[in-house]
Amino acid sequence: MAERSFVEEVKKLRLSGGEVFRGEGILAVTKALLESGVSYVAGYQGAPISHLMDVLADAQDILSEQGIRFENSASEATAAATLAASVNYPLRGAVTFKATVGTNVASDALANLASGGVTGGALIIVGEDYGEGSSIMQERSHAFAMKSQIWLLDPRPNLPSIVDAVKQGFDLSEASNTPVMLQLRIRACHVHGHFVAGDNKRAKFTLKDALENPQRDVGRIVLPPASFVHEQEKVKDRWPAAVRFIEERKLNEFFSEDADDIGIIVQGGSYNTLMRALERLELADVYGNTKVPLYVMNVAYPVIESEVIRFCEGKRAVLVVEEGQPNFVEQNLATILRQAGSATVLHGKDTLPVAGEYTAAELLKGARSFCERYERIAPLPVPAPVRKVIPLIEVAEPAVPSTSLGEVVHARPPGFCTGCPERPIFSAMKLVERELGPHHVSADIGCHLFSILPPFNIGNTTMGYGLGGAGAAALNAPAGKRAISMMGDGGFWHNGLTSGVANAVFNKSDNLTIVVDNNYTSATGGQDILSSNAVNKTRSTGHEIESAVRGVGVKWVKTLRRTYDIAGMRDALKEALITREKGPKVLIAQSECMLNKQRREKPLVRKAIADGKRMVREKFGVDSDTCTGDHSCIRLSGCPSLSIKPNPDPLRTDPVATVLDSCVGCGVCGEVSHAAVLCPSFYKAQIVSNPSRWDQLRDRVRAAVIGWLQRGEARRREAYAF
Repeated sequence: MAERSFVEEVKKLRLSGGEVFRGEGILAVTKALLESGVSYVAGYQGAPISHLMDVLADAQDILSEQGIRFENSASEATAAATLAASVNYPLRGAVTFKATVGTNVASDALANLASGGVTGGALIIVGEDYGEGSSIMQERSHAFAMKSQIWLLDPRPNLPSIVDAVKQGFDLSEASNTPVMLQLRIRACHVHGHFVAGDNKRAKFTLKDALENPQRDVGRIVLPPASFVHEQEKVKDRWPAAVRFIEERKLNEFFSEDADDIGIIVQGGSYNTLMRALERLELADVYGNTKVPLYVMNVAYPVIESEVIRFCEGKRAVLVVEEGQPNFVEQNLATILRQAGSATVLHGKDTLPVAGEYTAAELLKGARSFCERYERIAPLPVPAPVRKVIPLIEVAEPAVPSTSLGEVVHARPPGFCTGCPERPIFSAMKLVERELGPHHVSADIGCHLFSILPPFNIGNTTMGYGLGGAGAAALNAPAGKRAISMMGDGGFWHNGLTSGVANAVFNKSDNLTIVVDNNYTSATGGQDILSSNAVNKTRSTGHEIESAVRGVGVKWVKTLRRTYDIAGMRDALKEALITREKGPKVLIAQSECMLNKQRREKPLVRKAIADGKRMVREKFGVDSDTCTGDHSCIRLSGCPSLSIKPNPDPLRTDPVATVLDSCVGCGVCGEVSHAAVLCPSFYKAQIVSNPSRWDQLRDRVRAAVIGWLQRGEARRREAYAF
């Protein structure tokens, strides 16, 4: 079950030539693939292209009609290796995954693919997760493209440009026998717009044709001596072919080229932000008309020398807009201009931030500085000095706050969703920590990584998706404590089974691995995996993680079917950490992702209530008169539905805990309190929609009895008052 369904949107993929397509960027990419005559598509989900995988999954009927094979790959390496089908056959194929972490995982396959080259068009669509909205290390795909000499497209973030880049990418790949990488930033993935659609095309050469007519070219396989020839071939044949194609097709764009003797060179992905900055400086309008000449590099690599020299000719100075470090484009441009003997002054990181995302605010400052320097806009007026007027009567000056916003507003680190089944795992770990002391915890990529932040503060390192077990490998040494490693079910099937669990078996590890099994790859949008319980028509699910773990040789394995049982989780963790049994220990903690569960169940509940059916949902609350205000429930849970409110007892100043309306009734707050300090203040209530006659009668009887007891208590208080 993915984060959202695109069943309705994918109907637009059937549009014919001449019709207008309106929608989101990721949907437009899928339409462009259909119009390009692809034979196969594969990929692994990850921001910001998770939705692209979801669109492809929901569009399988349409893909099948066009004879397109679609696979949700086990990892990015699997996806990249799928492109091997284009090495010997004129098959067009595309894969997609997150950059740069996905590119890192896929690097071996991509490097071999780029070395031998391709016959059919091979397109790698990467979600460029760089900047303020990113959740990973701040690196770019540019370095990888240069390393393996994969041509890198970075189109302007509008639907016509993105669709054209997909189609041109396949042609460029075939013209130069080189795989092509298309990077899409998060805003490009989710930009809305329209373009004139073309007809969907079936591949002229099909997968069936390839299977029935196998082709073999030893020169395309990366083995000596062919591998030595590949490097020369890249430079002598493929590179010139790519340059000719880019020049002839005019993939890069010039705007107002001769309007001034200064100019700006910008990668296509940053074009919209730059235009917003120029518009604020009154050097451009909202329609894209600019007073400053622009050279837009929709192809970020290779840099086309002839176009750079042409643009810079006769210009005093040029500003390069390139996000991040190292400044590959700026260095390349500097070399080209100096070797050509150009007198054009080149600006870049001396005017713009050295590293980080070029937001509208940063580009506005940089563009203003550049244009002021070359007198294209007037410098900002310097405020006149303020003269202090001495009043006849001394008046106290108003106090000016001296603290910044960050000093007075509490930080709100990201955390688990309400009802998340992973929260009680770490609550139990904190309880075990009270008894056994702290342990080294090797964390992993996924929702469970939030445990590193307050209130849990659990986790020492994280090295990559599915690498939690490997991250603790060096700490397999005789000691009084065992290391703990974390791994999600998504990371387990991605590569954790081999790099973590099997590696631990092979090296006779004595550490503990906790596999968080919440039924989905939840961190990437809730897609099904091998161990999902959901029945999936197009994939095989229901495969037990415990069976796989035992299959590679682990003897000590336990599966807890309900993570919300904090006492049970605590006891299982403690047993795994103190048992005398040697060898790797694996504890599988199972409970369905609450977010996906709510997505699935809420529409069904709403429909049932609308149909007049009796529905019961549970909710927890706190008895304000019983709560002592020690807030252990909050400290050991951190649930967003837990808050505080003033104490109703005028003699007590500590605020009491309270449960907000967002509660989903998972019961962790009460469970953790009981496991920690035996808190009696939590109660469970049942909210009944469309109650039956029996429910109504029972409610009236309860109300009458409670009212009678309350009146009796009131009479006794009145008696004692005298």
